[in-house]
Amino acid sequence: MPLDTHIAGLLKMIEASGYPPMTEGTPEQARAGMRALMTLIDPNTKATVASAEDGEVANGIPVRVYRPEADGPVPTIVYVHGGGFVIGDLDTHDGVCRLLCRDVAAVVVSIDYRLAPEHHFPAAVEDAYAALQYVAEHIDEYGGDAAKLAIGGDSAGGNLSAVCAQLAREDGLALAAQLLVYPAVDMFGDYASREENATGYFLTLEDMYWFSENYLGMKEDDPRARELEFDPRLSPLHAKTLEGLPPAVVVTAEYDPLRDEGNRYAAELEKAGVRVVHRQFPSLIHGFYGLEWVSPAVADATAWTNAAFKELLG
Repeated sequence: MPLDTHIAGLLKMIEASGYPPMTEGTPEQARAGMRALMTLIDPNTKATVASAEDGEVANGIPVRVYRPEADGPVPTIVYVHGGGFVIGDLDTHDGVCRLLCRDVAAVVVSIDYRLAPEHHFPAAVEDAYAALQYVAEHIDEYGGDAAKLAIGGDSAGGNLSAVCAQLAREDGLALAAQLLVYPAVDMFGDYASREENATGYFLTLEDMYWFSENYLGMKEDDPRARELEFDPRLSPLHAKTLEGLPPAVVVTAEYDPLRDEGNRYAAELEKAGVRVVHRQFPSLIHGFYGLEWVSPAVADATAWTNAAFKELLG
């Protein structure tokens, strides 16, 4: 299907904005660029929630806790933002978390984990999992229903969510579901979508190399990096087994370099006996989740994703 016309217009606007490609700038410049894009929306148009409060969990990890307008115990979702492990924060994903909180009627705990290159792999993994453990141990302070604790995230956050789901399984921490929105699950993989969508669709293949270099602290062809190729904390697709993982909603986009590895992860989860609700959205790009204000197609995709996750959580 052709690229969504509204998305095409957004891409032209970004191209005309004057921001240099991430690969030509510093992490600080890339972070500023993402904040500029994701905070365009007027706060008055964001989804209404009962409250949104900043705080800390575990060993001082910053979080923002969104509470729905609902009575009684509700599900709790630990949300891990995307941004290639280098960019993104609580503000860039504020709209995403508000909408998820409202649509699912769940408490959403958004994590501001340590970013690269200041903090290399596996710092982000450690923070995300520490936050998940803390929320599980203090569930009465959040949604209050231990049987409906979930984790989710987009892109790099999808990677970290998948990794945390695997770590939780090993530790006997029961999760009700996982939400994986165009997740990066195979750092060194070779997929057709990486070539088909290498340029022109927001996330580029060069961006992906730049992100991984910053995350690992070395280039992908460095022998030390190749030693991490099958480390499931980096590439959860390469876990010894995917059996026993929580049910998953896996969402991918047609014009996304990460499309094929996300589709493969969904297929492998199903082969392992995991309940999977998977949909590839035509005409959309990487990063669409959170841009519902740009396009009716994106709004529909976002609504479907949140509704599917709500149903999975029961």
